[in-house]
Amino acid sequence: MSQPPRSSERDPRSVAEMAVDVSERVSYLVREEIELAKAEVTEKATSLIKGSVVGVAAGVFVLLGLAMLMHAIAWLLNDLFFGDTIWLGFLVEATMWFVIAGIAGFFAFKAVKAGAPPTPDMAIEEGKEIKETLQAGGDHSDG
Repeated sequence: MSQPPRSSERDPRSVAEMAVDVSERVSYLVREEIELAKAEVTEKATSLIKGSVVGVAAGVFVLLGLAMLMHAIAWLLNDLFFGDTIWLGFLVEATMWFVIAGIAGFFAFKAVKAGAPPTPDMAIEEGKEIKETLQAGGDHSDG
C-alpha cells in the first residue's frame, strides 16, 4: 500500500502542471461516467424492449384464447337453452360483451375526465406557497 506524500516532500511539477493534470483527470472521469450512464440506459432499454415484445406476444395468445372461450360459451348457451337456433347463443354472448365494454368505457371516461387537463397542480400549489413565504420574509426584513 503506498502512502500519501509527506508535506516535506515536494512534487517537482509546477502548480500549473498540476492544475492541468487535475483538469485532464476530471475530464476523463466525467467522460467515463457518461459512457457508463449510456451503457446502463442502453441495457435497461434493451431489457424493456424485450419484455414489451414478449408481453405483446402473450397478449396475442390471450386474445386468441379469449376468442376460443367466447366461441365455446356461445355453443354452450346454444346447447343448454336454444336448441337449433345457433345464432341466439352468439347473440346473447355478444350482448353480454357489449354491456361489459360499455361499463368499462364508462369507467375509462371517468378516469380520463378526472385526470384532464394534465396540470401539475401540486407543483403549482407549492410554487404559490414558496412565493408567499418569500414575500412574507421580505416584508418582515424591511420593518
